[in-house]
Amino acid sequence: MNKADLVAKLAAKAGFSKKNASKAIDAMVDLISGALAANENVTLTGFGKFEVRARKASTRVNPQTRKKISVPAKVVPAFKAGKNLKELVAKKARR
Repeated sequence: MNKADLVAKLAAKAGFSKKNASKAIDAMVDLISGALAANENVTLTGFGKFEVRARKASTRVNPQTRKKISVPAKVVPAFKAGKNLKELVAKKARR
């Protein structure tokens, strides 16, 4: 599903116009992005948790040249699925 599909489905389900549904999705993405940029977690109970995780610096091997390269430490966004979402996906996958 891409953004256009999501906008159309949200508009139909919530009774919004497609323009308002698009604004709602954009606002939600902006809010979550802003919170993560400020190093804050966003928890949607039952759905999941958006969080920031730190990755340690490491040394890896370039497979083409076999040379060792250093990968610096960094912070990355992550999503951890909530219990309800996990159960729903597992239930649908069993069919």
